[in-house]
Amino acid sequence: MGASPSLLSVVSGEQTLNAIDKWCWTEEILNIRIFCSVALLLALTAFAISPASARNQDKKGEAALRTIHGSVVDKNENPVPSSVVYLLNVKTQAVKTYIADDAGAYRFSGLDPNVDYEVHAEHNDMTSSNRTVSSFDSRHDIEVILKLSRKKPAH
Repeated sequence: MGASPSLLSVVSGEQTLNAIDKWCWTEEILNIRIFCSVALLLALTAFAISPASARNQDKKGEAALRTIHGSVVDKNENPVPSSVVYLLNVKTQAVKTYIADDAGAYRFSGLDPNVDYEVHAEHNDMTSSNRTVSSFDSRHDIEVILKLSRKKPAH
């Protein structure tokens, strides 16, 4: 004879509950994996598209720009006021000038750290040698003493 209807429905109901329970666990794990994958993808995308300058900022939130400063001196190490200091951006060939103060001091700030610069000074018929500040130099505050040690070439 066959099994009684009440016993058959209990066995069948138990199997259905096991199947539903197994499916729920599988669905929950799948949702967690999808959520984690999407979150990781969004984080990586945000980092990749953020500007490089934002990642290179210091603690104050200011861009890590470079300053080149120093003084202009004669061959006896005396300051030479009113000397003209030339700063050449090697990448763009743009030139900035600064007239040294009474102590022979000069300063160029807000410079791009990823660019090479050449700096030299002139006063009357004297000039200093060209000094190069490399983009590979990681310092942000660079002191360069410019010594007027030779005559300007005649044009």
